[in-house]
Amino acid sequence: AAAAATLALTAAPSGAITGGAPDGEGHPNVGMIVFYDDGGRYRCSATLVDPDTLITAAHCVAGAGYTALTFDSVIAEQPPSGLPVAADPAAGYTEDEITSAGYYAGIAVAHPDYSDFTDLKNWYDVAVVHLTEPVAGIEPATIAPEGFLEAYRPAKILNKTIFELVGYGTEVRKADSGPQKPTPMSYPLIRRVAYSPGQKMTDQIVQMNGNINDTRGTGGTCFGDSGGPSFLGGYLVTVTSYGYTENCRYLGGYQRVDIPGVQSWLESEGVTTG
Repeated sequence: AAAAATLALTAAPSGAITGGAPDGEGHPNVGMIVFYDDGGRYRCSATLVDPDTLITAAHCVAGAGYTALTFDSVIAEQPPSGLPVAADPAAGYTEDEITSAGYYAGIAVAHPDYSDFTDLKNWYDVAVVHLTEPVAGIEPATIAPEGFLEAYRPAKILNKTIFELVGYGTEVRKADSGPQKPTPMSYPLIRRVAYSPGQKMTDQIVQMNGNINDTRGTGGTCFGDSGGPSFLGGYLVTVTSYGYTENCRYLGGYQRVDIPGVQSWLESEGVTTG
């Protein structure tokens, strides 16, 4: 996860949705996952797609062991976060540490062809988290069927298409004091939603314009939103993968989940697709 820092959308606990608004209970199937990697604790976003399975980004969890999950819309308005702490950070969470803290526990599996941002034609920045017990009372999101986004590939269509983005953290904003340059803030730690227009599509990714000054949308994604979903037409169509700037006010990149290489792997992991 730390290796992705230069691409702006890492699992590191920093900011999240740029612009947009608090989600409240708008997307109860979008949760926050917390995990340890190389002794550090990180967070990302993820979506329930089956009662016992989440979908997220591979760069979030490629080195993780047990992963903690919460669907609370508001985690913390001010520090401390209250997130569970591992007794041995080098070893990461145990299942008991997670469940005794009131969180769901799961084990993450990254796509076997995840290229760690080295191969644009074989990105595969997608992973699943298999929970140790199913989630009750929350309706899973529906993953788009294979090829769903192809109808939106032409630029004249994609640029008019608005995607709904969801993730955890805080908006990019000016600090309460000191330098007034908009920067990612760590608190409040909440689930947020924003809307971004499409900008470019490849066989692996969709780029979207997350600039809050773009009148077609309301913002984009930033640190901590990694692995979170974008929705279109009632389907989960991408997971948040990368960004271009440190203040997250430009383009964002999103891993498509409707492509054959992702769909066949999800099915092999027992995940239901559209």
